[in-house]
This record gives sequence, C-alpha cells and structure tokens, in this order.
Amino acid sequence: MPSLKELRNRISSVKATQKITKAMQMVAAAKLRRAQTSAEAARPYANRMETVLTNLAMALKDSEGGPPLMVGTGKDQVHLLVVCTAERGLCGAFNSAIVRLAREHISRLLADGKGVKILCVGKKGYDQLKRQFAPLIIDTIEFRGVKQLGFEHAEKVAGKVLALYAEGAFDVATLFFSRFRSVISQVPTAQQIIPASLPEEAPKEDTLGGAVYEYEPDETEILTELLPLNITVQIFKALLENAASEQGARMSAMDSATRNAGDMIGRLTLNYNRTRQAMITKELIEIISGAEAL
Repeated sequence: MPSLKELRNRISSVKATQKITKAMQMVAAAKLRRAQTSAEAARPYANRMETVLTNLAMALKDSEGGPPLMVGTGKDQVHLLVVCTAERGLCGAFNSAIVRLAREHISRLLADGKGVKILCVGKKGYDQLKRQFAPLIIDTIEFRGVKQLGFEHAEKVAGKVLALYAEGAFDVATLFFSRFRSVISQVPTAQQIIPASLPEEAPKEDTLGGAVYEYEPDETEILTELLPLNITVQIFKALLENAASEQGARMSAMDSATRNAGDMIGRLTLNYNRTRQAMITKELIEIISGAEAL
C-alpha cells in the first residue's frame, strides 16, 4: 500500500497535468474558431473552381488531346501520395487516421505492382510512415514555425508536385487530408488531383446558366492556366481543412484528458482519505490497547 506522502505527490502531479490539459483545451478552442472559419470560407471557392473546370472540360470532351494535367500521361504505373498531417501530436487519432488511410492505399498499390512515391506535408505523417515505407518517401515539407497557413504555403507544396510531374516522376497524384465535419468528427479523405478528377457530367447548378459562350482564348489555353491554379487551391483547401480538424481533435482529446485527470484525482483522494483513516484508527487502537495493558 502506498504511503500518504506518495499519494499526496501523485495527487499533486495529476492536478498539474490537469491544468496543462485544460489550458491546451482552451487554446485549441480559440484556434479552432479561426481555423474553422478559414476552412469553411475556402470550400465555396474550391467547389466553384471545380465547376468552372468541369464546364471547360465538357466543352473539350469531343476534341482530341488536352492539357497534360487533365488527361494525364496515359499511364497508371507510378503514383505520388501527398500525405498532409499535423506538425504536433496530442490531438487524438487525427494523424493516425490520415496515415492509416494512406498506408492502406500504399499497400493496395504495391499489391497491384504499381510504383509509389510519398511526399509528406507535416512531421507526424513522416514519423509514422518512415517506419514502414522509408524508401518510398522522396521529400518532407514542414510548417512547424508557421502560425497561420496562407496561400503561399500551398504554392510551395503545389510547386513541388508540379515540378515532379513535369519531370515525369509520376503518373497519378493523390492528396490525403482530414476533412473537418465537427469538433468530434473529422473524415480522412483521399482526393486525386493529377490528372484532374472531374465529373463526367456537368453539375446541375451550372455557372454558365445554360447560355452558350465562346472562349477567348480557347478552352485548352484557359485550362492550361487554370489547372495548375486548381491544384494549388485544392492543396490550400486541404491544409485549411487539416488545420481545423487538428484543433477540433486536440480540443476533444484535451477535454477527455482533463475529465480523466479529474476522475483520477477523485479516486486518489478517496484512497488517500481511506489510508489516512486506517492509520488514525490503527494508532487509536494501539493507544487504547496500551492503556488497557496498564
């Protein structure tokens, strides 16, 4: 049985940990509001960009050829996986869920005899994937010192991806991130970005409003300009979704940790009081027994 001093030290230690987890929960809650606002603001722009690209692609569906970023290389042999995770831990299963989805995708591609290359965006994804797929990781991009993610950070990642594609390093690129749904729900998502994954049919809510347009310059030239921008936009959206998901997961994890610490303090305090009462009772019995012996 632990002594009273050991129990007091344990209670003090858990209380100190509870203060830390409570503070982290409050910080995550404050950051979540800003990150959620940014992620929700980016969604309409990314969706509208996809709609415009779909309309342009529909105009070219009967013509031969097209921009390489839309039609691809004609092969499906080498895949680039852009795995976006957080720079820090203590956010529940947020990082593990994204890495698990990427790991399943990698295993499926390798089983089919495909080549796989991994570009890690975030330290935690690299730390987990290097244990099993270290030879497949070609580069890691970290934003550890960045307080607020901006479009320039997405441009850095997109520039790396586009440079590799121009070199012929891969045929298909897939983006892995976590889509923010709520504080307690983040959805690991895989999105193909090269070649552009566009619907086969035009969206019901057509931005053209049913009108007939003539493009100047032609559709191919417009797509050549828009497709690289679309890749940057989709990566930017993924980074913002990840940022909101990370703070939501951290807030939820720290809330659970704070509650668990409170429960542990309650159990330790009860054990401390019982031990103290038992020692007092034992001392009283010894005193009474000594008095009766006299």
